[in-house]
Amino acid sequence: MTAPEPGVQCRNVRRTFGKFTALESIDLTAFPGQVTALVGPNGAGKTTLLLILATLLKADSGDVRVGGFDPAKDPRKVREQLGWMPDSFGTYETLTAREILEFVAAVYRVPKDQGRERAEELLTLLFLSDLADRPVHVLSRGQKQRLGLARALVHDPSVVLLDEPAAGLDPRSRIELRTLLRDLAALGKTIIVSSHVLAELEEMADRAVFVDRGRTIGEETIAHLGREQNKQWRLRALDPTELLNALLRLGRDPKPIGDSAEIMLDSDAEAAELIANLVSHGVQLTTCAPVAGALETAYLSFYGNDPAVS
Repeated sequence: MTAPEPGVQCRNVRRTFGKFTALESIDLTAFPGQVTALVGPNGAGKTTLLLILATLLKADSGDVRVGGFDPAKDPRKVREQLGWMPDSFGTYETLTAREILEFVAAVYRVPKDQGRERAEELLTLLFLSDLADRPVHVLSRGQKQRLGLARALVHDPSVVLLDEPAAGLDPRSRIELRTLLRDLAALGKTIIVSSHVLAELEEMADRAVFVDRGRTIGEETIAHLGREQNKQWRLRALDPTELLNALLRLGRDPKPIGDSAEIMLDSDAEAAELIANLVSHGVQLTTCAPVAGALETAYLSFYGNDPAVS
């Protein structure tokens, strides 16, 4: 079976601002039908890379392709198939949510009737119908974020770039965002998300690309991270003392944390085996789960306690 062509591909991308090097050597590949997480500390170069993909900056060197086109040489071709959501809304504050979506649809040369239908569809999809005729300046940060996502999707792009899309969203809206992005990926769209909320990225992403100081330092599927990582697990039982004693009898070195115990496990398979052994020893387990998610664990392994990360 032939592998799909990447929706986005970057090789050895470099970008400087005077004497400051924002991107030293970035490699990134994102495929249709997948959500790719762009992960890294502040100043790693994530936003600079997204701006290059969005045709708003030019790379000094390297090869960049979005939907098969070079953003520097064919910006119009890239913009036709690109949905871009920056980390701040930035639009005409006196226009209403509906007017903004219809205006953006017209900019992308969507026929007027289709633009109206698409605006209405997105207002409903992103729970903005009750706010459709209110000017943007009265909307909350979270409501503007949802409108920004609707704006990015108005022309039904094949590639979607999202910079901190969950910022300012309430818990329900964050859940809805995850569901929407998974649905968009299922439609075959290429989605790249940059965010500091690692737990949410792990739930929505298929792959993660780790960047630091303008370089790509790692790349892995989320599924592989979850299977292979050595992780700290937390266990809780109805009788904490019985749990600790059973772990010691099984040759484990538990660390008591309140009414729980934490231990290091190499994989989900080892966790499953331990649960079976504890139950066979009569321990009434109530919880057995990683203390941190796979993406958070990978992040810490890449960046450790580097002061630049915090």
